[in-house]
Amino acid sequence: MEMSIGLEVVIGLVLLALVFDFLNGFHDAANSIATVVSTGVLKPQHAVAFAAFFNFVAIGVFHLKVAATVGKGIVDPAFVDHYVIFGALMGAIAWNLITWFYGIPSSSSHALIGGIVGATMAHAGTGPLIGSGIGRTVLFIVVSPMLGMLLGSLIMLITAWLLRRQAPMRVDRWFRRLQLVSAGLYSLGHGGNDAQKTVGIIWLLLISAGITAKGEPVPDWVVISCYVAIALGTLFGGWRIVKTMGQGITKLKPVGGFCAETGGAITLFIASGLGIPVSTTHTITGAIVGVGSAHRVSSVRWGLAGSIVWAWVFTIPASALIAAIAFYVGKHVL
Repeated sequence: MEMSIGLEVVIGLVLLALVFDFLNGFHDAANSIATVVSTGVLKPQHAVAFAAFFNFVAIGVFHLKVAATVGKGIVDPAFVDHYVIFGALMGAIAWNLITWFYGIPSSSSHALIGGIVGATMAHAGTGPLIGSGIGRTVLFIVVSPMLGMLLGSLIMLITAWLLRRQAPMRVDRWFRRLQLVSAGLYSLGHGGNDAQKTVGIIWLLLISAGITAKGEPVPDWVVISCYVAIALGTLFGGWRIVKTMGQGITKLKPVGGFCAETGGAITLFIASGLGIPVSTTHTITGAIVGVGSAHRVSSVRWGLAGSIVWAWVFTIPASALIAAIAFYVGKHVL
């Protein structure tokens, strides 16, 4: 894409990317706050403000490795134009809205990756796709919930053993306080991984527009605006999904909420450190399942968990298809 397309188109696409970022926070607010709300530790309005704050604070914690993967590691920027960016964003936004409407905790992250892949393939076939970046992202569709489940169940078992002689009311009182720490860490990981995905696609847009060279760092205004957008999205919250995540999969007490959030946070910190865009939805779902199964396998509603997994499976191909259609529509409207 060259600057001859007009600065107004670039600005319009940046704003569209920030709309996606806002919806990402809105859609994924449940991931950060569902457990802390469902256990009664925080009221919903306090929980969203708490999560939004830590979403933004993540700007000073994580390096932009995830942004680099999305911006330069999924498709070759040389094959990207403004139609591809438009298609990718519309695919991701449409899938987010569909799953939000039906209360399905799908992945905003993989919707964006699917959108980028689908729009790029509609434009130039499979040649520009970068197998290593896509492969790592797809691999972590399985790894992140499994790691979250493993860590959630392991932390739950260790905690239960350490506190086996303590009175339940005393344990509950301790973990109501500790869950504020775990929820803050999870929200920090959520902001650090998810905001960077929008940073990455705006970076990809600026590179393809010739505004930023491929070897130059991402501009500060892009980073700040993306973290603000996702924090605002979280502040407004995605209440349709909170019930599913907080109590639909398994019943949680504060100690269980702490273990799930801690396991999920560790997983997100690892993924962000490796520069891998993962789904915060997948991660916290896996951690919640791990906590529930550590208590009693039958306490997990495996049917609901299974339906969520199907939503994960369909996210990338569904958003890719919508993005490909949006790419062709964009060719006629932009």
